[in-house]
Amino acid sequence: MKKVLVLCTGNSCRSQMAEGLTNARLSDQYVAYSAGTQPSGYVHPKAIAVMGELGIDLSRNESKSTELFKGQYFDHVITVCDSAKETCPVWLARGGRKTHIGYYDPAEATGTDEEVTAVFRQIRDEIADQILSFLQT
Repeated sequence: MKKVLVLCTGNSCRSQMAEGLTNARLSDQYVAYSAGTQPSGYVHPKAIAVMGELGIDLSRNESKSTELFKGQYFDHVITVCDSAKETCPVWLARGGRKTHIGYYDPAEATGTDEEVTAVFRQIRDEIADQILSFLQT
């Protein structure tokens, strides 16, 4: 079983969705974890909601620091925001493959509740298409 760590800055949206999607859809090949270089301390309620639409429960997930994974080996370390790409601790990618697949931060979306939810869905679907495809190659 291969291990993948998905990183963003706050570990509240994008990396959480990528972790959930990988564990739900590629559990025969991967075990996924997520972390933040500056963890927010919570998982965004909209991320929980849009993942729930796919039957993936993030309600018990926690925002975690990269320090939690110090000394562990990962086959893949994927950064999903530019800030995490720049500040990813060197020791995380030692021995494995570090890849950047960046996404807009849906937590920054503005507008009506429906418009913000639509942005979360769009990012969720982009992550599902791109990261899952990447891991299957």
